[in-house]
Amino acid sequence: MDSESTILALGALAQPTRLDTFRLLVRHEPDGLPAGEIARQLDVPQNTMSTHLGILSRAGLVKSERQSRSIIYRADLDALRALTLFLVKDCCAGKPELCAPLVAELVPCC
Repeated sequence: MDSESTILALGALAQPTRLDTFRLLVRHEPDGLPAGEIARQLDVPQNTMSTHLGILSRAGLVKSERQSRSIIYRADLDALRALTLFLVKDCCAGKPELCAPLVAELVPCC
């Protein structure tokens, strides 16, 4: 990931509905959710959700796949990993012991 991609991704997440959408999709990995279900769960009009999903998609944070008459959206966990690594790459001036608490919290609980 480079600076431009990072800025695009963070800009996409810097809006409450898009941030909520991305977090919802992360929770529903690996199955994803149809656009209508995302809109329903977040109480957002479907046309507005479509716009938000387009922004997240262009930022590389979500992927979509047509399944029959539905479009299933999924969080792109590789992009999330790349974004996180880019942000903390030079963490703590090369002193790994200072980063240990951060890394420990990033390890999934399940």
